[in-house]
Amino acid sequence: MAARVVTLGIDLGTTSVKAALLEAAPGHPPGFVVLASCARAARAEAAAPQGQEQDVSRIIQALNECLAALPRQLLQEVCGIGVSGQMHGVMFWKTDQGCEWREGRVSPVFEPGAVSHLVTWQDGRCSSGFLASLPQPESHLSVASGFGCATIFWLLKNSPELLKSYDAAGTIHDYVVAMLCGLPRSLMCDQNAASWGYFNTQSQSWNLEILRASGFPVHLLPDIAEAGSVAGRTSRAWFEIPEGTPVGVALGDLQASVYSCMAKRTDAVLNISTSVQLATSMPSGFQPAQTPDPAAPVTYFPYFDRTYLAVAASLNGGNVLATFVHMLVQWMMDLGLEVEESTVYSRMIQAAAQQRDTCLTITPTVLGERHLPDQLASVTRISSSDLTLGHVTRALCRGIVQNLHSMLPFQQLKEWGVERVIGSGSALSRNEVLKQEVQRAFPFPVSFGQDVDAAVGAALVMLQKNLNQRES
Repeated sequence: MAARVVTLGIDLGTTSVKAALLEAAPGHPPGFVVLASCARAARAEAAAPQGQEQDVSRIIQALNECLAALPRQLLQEVCGIGVSGQMHGVMFWKTDQGCEWREGRVSPVFEPGAVSHLVTWQDGRCSSGFLASLPQPESHLSVASGFGCATIFWLLKNSPELLKSYDAAGTIHDYVVAMLCGLPRSLMCDQNAASWGYFNTQSQSWNLEILRASGFPVHLLPDIAEAGSVAGRTSRAWFEIPEGTPVGVALGDLQASVYSCMAKRTDAVLNISTSVQLATSMPSGFQPAQTPDPAAPVTYFPYFDRTYLAVAASLNGGNVLATFVHMLVQWMMDLGLEVEESTVYSRMIQAAAQQRDTCLTITPTVLGERHLPDQLASVTRISSSDLTLGHVTRALCRGIVQNLHSMLPFQQLKEWGVERVIGSGSALSRNEVLKQEVQRAFPFPVSFGQDVDAAVGAALVMLQKNLNQRES
């Protein structure tokens, strides 16, 4: 009997860390079974007067807790580790002092050593004026606040001492891969490199000349590897996973999420969690225009095998609903009443479920959009009959979907050959009203229930790599 093929997937997200163990299931093409999974809240926000930062040691603590919760006998069978995480962000470390290994209860664990905070994708320290002062990238992707290279430019100008303390940089997931494998240099796939800016996806290289001419510390830029390739092997046993286990180069969470549930090329994946992404894969051979258009709402991100994903990524998703809930709770407190946020959330969804339609129109862009950074939210067509909680919640859910439609008209998907939408994400799975609005807006079938999961996607990439090797 053939040995089981079990892989571990890890996703280091903005709010939580997830781990999943997958096993290959027989069939043509072979499927997979999730044997076990675990998620832990990261609670890593760090005080940062300038923007959004996270404490790396808290993220690694959540990762350690996740792995400790997985069945030990399954971890012993792991033959590949896939890692993904929040794109765009940047952290720094000293290559020989990036972490400290210590004996855990069962096997060695690593804890961060000489590392900086992670400056996340939500960071807003780069004003539009500052971004305008940066050199024009030689790339089809423009640069926004929260993108690794923009953050490094900002630090170069405002905190040069910080940069001098470190000799390596990467995303949080690049860091984890480097520590697990004991890599001498930071290694990054094109998916994450493109998310930093100043990376040319056609030549698969950083804009070194442009960056050098502006005094950018190019020695911090990671080496580039192909998404889906192996970065190295574990340098020690780690939570029962044998030493020498292959570890994939870290993937973008968007690509890993899409990979976990896009069964056919004619599928589009809609993910509504904190933010919203609508993604579909472009035909092979497609190449995006080589000059960035910051005002374009659709972006083309590297996927696998030199193909691209067309992505409309809205900054306004579940976070808008959370902001609304928070506002209601705050109003209650101001009125001397206390109510739990979870209660408010479930009651407002109930109220909106009974309110099937509304004339109220909410443009929910409280956070602006990458292509319209200065846009704010608005409420229009307010009449006295549309002021119930049900009306407002229904209009808010509809607004989130309509905002996405304004970025990538669903007719365009039809022209690209999309035949089905796979709806997923935490904000969608637990919100019946949002599901109704999604079904109402799309001109083709929408299937819910198969949740995108970047940890599963990362494990799946390694699983398929393993199966391909066994076949060959």
